[in-house]
Amino acid sequence: MHDAQRDARTALSGQVVELDRLDGQAVERMRHEALTAPGPWKAEYGEFQSGGWWTTSLMNTSGLAEDVRIADGTARPTAVLEHMPTIASVLSGLGLSYMWVRLARLEANAFLWEHRDYEELDQIERHRLHIPLHTNPSAFLVTGGRKVHMAGGRIWRLTPTFAHGVCNLLGPDRIHLIADVYLDDAYRRLAARAKEPAGFRVLPQASEPELAERFAAARRLVRLGFTDAAEALLLRLFYAFALPEGTTYDLIAELHTALGDEEASARWKAAKSTLLALAS
Repeated sequence: MHDAQRDARTALSGQVVELDRLDGQAVERMRHEALTAPGPWKAEYGEFQSGGWWTTSLMNTSGLAEDVRIADGTARPTAVLEHMPTIASVLSGLGLSYMWVRLARLEANAFLWEHRDYEELDQIERHRLHIPLHTNPSAFLVTGGRKVHMAGGRIWRLTPTFAHGVCNLLGPDRIHLIADVYLDDAYRRLAARAKEPAGFRVLPQASEPELAERFAAARRLVRLGFTDAAEALLLRLFYAFALPEGTTYDLIAELHTALGDEEASARWKAAKSTLLALAS
């Protein structure tokens, strides 16, 4: 194993792990239920995404499917789960203590920007599980300069207090069942099976000339009036290169400062603090 791969495996430890595999026939039925879900699909957390990320709740504290902004509490089924007998059976069979369960759909050419989760919640130990139901090789998670494709048919654990982002470059839609669960004996038994992901890629380091070239391209876009496209160009660097945490937000703030828009620069500095849960 090359040194870079060994370092990446060490760095990924605890951030992304595979916990278990599910029965193939059950997964196919779950996939069908997810693809035919009646919704409602809601766009939430707009500050975290490019657009194209939609969720619907299957279990939450209110029992309303359209309530998709997570919070602590004892989850109960929503009306959408009534249309998903296989998913309901798998969730019940795991015997976990659920805080929230959602279907999350990420369209082609859609991104969840670099961020952390859970910082706004009470300090109770909880864990996030992903079950990919409909995915493709161009959909992957990036954390710590490494990218991982979460393969279907498995239960994965993501530790979302590490800075991370998700993208779906080419499609079709990526649909994951996401369950936030509390620590209990059932979770401990599941977590005891954890193993490191077999497939991951270490992203290349970005050279100064490469970053300068992207920065210049973003600057040209702003001058042509395409500010959103310029910001997206810089935000997407997170998925192409191993960068120090928050670099893309710093680049956007620097871009606006260079163009004399201190208000926009301050807005992106604040966004960095919010998305990465930095102390103010």
